[in-house]
Amino acid sequence: MKHLKPILFSLLVIPVVAPAQKTGDTVKEISRDVAQLQQQVKEIQTSMDKQLAELKVLVQQSIDNSRQANTSVAVLDSGIRDRINEQMKTLVAPVAGLNGKLDQMTSEFQTVRNSMDDLTSRMKRLEAQIGDLGSLIKINQAPPAPPPPSSGSGPSASGPAPPAEQLYQNALRDRSGGNLDLSMQGFSEYLKYYDKTDLAPNAQFYIGMNYYDKGDFPAAIVSFDTVVEKYGETTKSPDATYMKGMALLKAGRRNEAGKEFLNVIQKYPKSEVAPKAREQRKALGLSVPSAQAAPRKKRR
Repeated sequence: MKHLKPILFSLLVIPVVAPAQKTGDTVKEISRDVAQLQQQVKEIQTSMDKQLAELKVLVQQSIDNSRQANTSVAVLDSGIRDRINEQMKTLVAPVAGLNGKLDQMTSEFQTVRNSMDDLTSRMKRLEAQIGDLGSLIKINQAPPAPPPPSSGSGPSASGPAPPAEQLYQNALRDRSGGNLDLSMQGFSEYLKYYDKTDLAPNAQFYIGMNYYDKGDFPAAIVSFDTVVEKYGETTKSPDATYMKGMALLKAGRRNEAGKEFLNVIQKYPKSEVAPKAREQRKALGLSVPSAQAAPRKKRR
């Protein structure tokens, strides 16, 4: 019995001690693992703090760089604006001066153009006078026979007719001087004595011009019409046809005037008055035919 008690005690104690030892080992292992985890957490926290600090530094640097960049951009923008303003100031005055010069040049060009038109008109009148003088020279070389003295009373009965050159030159001089009545009287007297000369159509044309300048448009129409109807095709035919159209236009006979301008364009397309006739047709709202060569006359 004495020997059984220790054995029984051992059997009862050993199972209790063995689990206790195992539990202690487990607790130690758990404690060790917790300590390791705590150490890892500390290391991770330290690493994160370090990275956060570095990130904060980078963010601050980025902010500083951005501020510096904004400042630089603002300075650059201000500098560019200042330069643009300076350039504008330096350009405004020259541009304004250039505009003034262009306006002045335009005005001067218009003045020159008007002067050229006036000069062209004078040149045309001079050409007409030169043509008249050429015809006078021909007449002087072979002067027409004066008409026979009339047996009745009148200026012609008192003596021979005045020289053709003298009559024509005096009438032309009176017209140039504005003495239209004297000019008309002189040309009429020329036609009275020298109706068959080369200058007869010219004298008749200038009679029409005198009527036109005096505002007697019906008489001017008759005179211009006589140039073509009585003397046929001469150097004054284009001018007489055009001036007949102008006289008709002044008299308010627009349709008839348009027909005369059309005659000028079709019959005398290369004459100096053909462009004027086209402009008059345009002003009347009428069609303007293209320039065509005048039909050639058949030689007899």
